[in-house]
Amino acid sequence: MAIFNKNYKTKWIKQKTLVEKEGKIDPQDKGITGTINVVFKTGDDTLSTLASPGDPIKDAASQAGQYIKYGCGKGDCGTCESKCDGKFIRPCVALVPGDLVAGEDYVIEVKKVKNKSKSSGKFYSARSFIMGFYNNLLGMFAFVKTRKFASKNYDDRIEFEALVAQKTAEKKAARMAEQKNEVE
Repeated sequence: MAIFNKNYKTKWIKQKTLVEKEGKIDPQDKGITGTINVVFKTGDDTLSTLASPGDPIKDAASQAGQYIKYGCGKGDCGTCESKCDGKFIRPCVALVPGDLVAGEDYVIEVKKVKNKSKSSGKFYSARSFIMGFYNNLLGMFAFVKTRKFASKNYDDRIEFEALVAQKTAEKKAARMAEQKNEVE
């Protein structure tokens, strides 16, 4: 049985977003600027924030506290695909359009995610420790078992290098003899 220090605090805890820290807030109260109200809808849930034309949608989503599942982050995979004005957009690369009227809502329907990623809270578990030891043991056994092949490979490589050196010396000698014949 392992004994854990109850006062130990992990250093890899996920930082909370502004919405997670403060709850629902008025964007202007927190210094968030923008002229376009970006609304994220996920099923019955609605989150909103302010953004300026040309701002990345993924930044606006993060600012609003909207979770969007990303895959590649380059717009290739389509994992983050969301619906906006009847068209599908990819928030990882899409920008807030500049042709919207100030004060107009820009509504984005985000796919519902079954499971949000969570921090495990622990760096290791007893099972991961045991499996790591087991994998290291297997690796050492395989190294000892295949060690005899290493010396054979080394001998083959040395023999090949000697053959290459011999052939190179023969070609060099033939070239020198040919140049000597041309001079005479």
